[in-house]
Amino acid sequence: MAGEDQPREANPDRSPEGASRQVSGVRADQGSDAQPLSGLDFPAQSPLFHAEHADRYQRQDWIRRYQDAYGCRLIAVLDVLFGQTVTFVEELIYDANPGQDLHVILVSPGGDGEVALRLVRSLQARCKELTVIVPDIAKSAGTILVMGAHHILMAPTSDLGPVDPQFQVGGQQGLVSAKDIIAAVENAEKAVASSPDTYPIHAALLSDLTALQVEQARSALARTGDLVTEALKSLPGRSPEAVDQLKEKLTKALVDVPRDHSAVFSAQDAQDAGLPVDIVDPHSDQWRLIWRLYAKYFMMGAGPDFGMYEGANASRQVQYGGLPRAPA
Repeated sequence: MAGEDQPREANPDRSPEGASRQVSGVRADQGSDAQPLSGLDFPAQSPLFHAEHADRYQRQDWIRRYQDAYGCRLIAVLDVLFGQTVTFVEELIYDANPGQDLHVILVSPGGDGEVALRLVRSLQARCKELTVIVPDIAKSAGTILVMGAHHILMAPTSDLGPVDPQFQVGGQQGLVSAKDIIAAVENAEKAVASSPDTYPIHAALLSDLTALQVEQARSALARTGDLVTEALKSLPGRSPEAVDQLKEKLTKALVDVPRDHSAVFSAQDAQDAGLPVDIVDPHSDQWRLIWRLYAKYFMMGAGPDFGMYEGANASRQVQYGGLPRAPA
């Protein structure tokens, strides 16, 4: 079923159920007493189960092709980065060869910076060199994670973003930045101080916030500089001098200056700041394969309400709200 590890198959696209012509060597008048055919790559799964999960098997086949072409292990992580992400990523790399390169397709609007640190340290411990591939966005906590990579692959569609802690507020869907929480409270305090009669209006507008959440937002924002330092230090071999230089540039570009969580930090911006960014030709075979995989995840609905974790032999969907999705 969806979310479980799936046995590896030789080639899911060669199953004879999908062939439009008769299999060579089989007579049209052969009956039920015919001998079993040899040399056919029938899937290990039952016919109905395999048909139900055919899209997953195709994605995993493309992941294997990428691995064969670029001599690495490839996993895909598309989700907000909170505590459970660590467990789901471990499922994808628990048997990784530490002498092999690891490539990670990462798409995330952000999450918990502490979780991002745990993730990049775990990924680095499971590989020779870590490459993070950003086809779309890797904001906030996602940006913290990529800071610890040996290589960051980006193209014109790629976007990192401000390192701004994110919180779930009340019953709202999506995430709210710590900067926005603090700004909303401070603006309300100023407005009420100048016009006390507006207190009921501002109290209603901020009814989803508690005093504890405001203090947590302030504490998380104060911790941001330390998170940047720890993320940069997680790359083995990066010197203390290099960490200090990168931190100075990145803190200004990603913490101090941006006023909006959606501010763009492009491949060229990241490269100019000193991060190990490789700007990939979008017409290259490597990026075309990456983008085709990402397009499949996009069409499945991967985003704020739906997380996806996938490797060659493991696959998990995480549903956060709305109606259950069909297996894919």
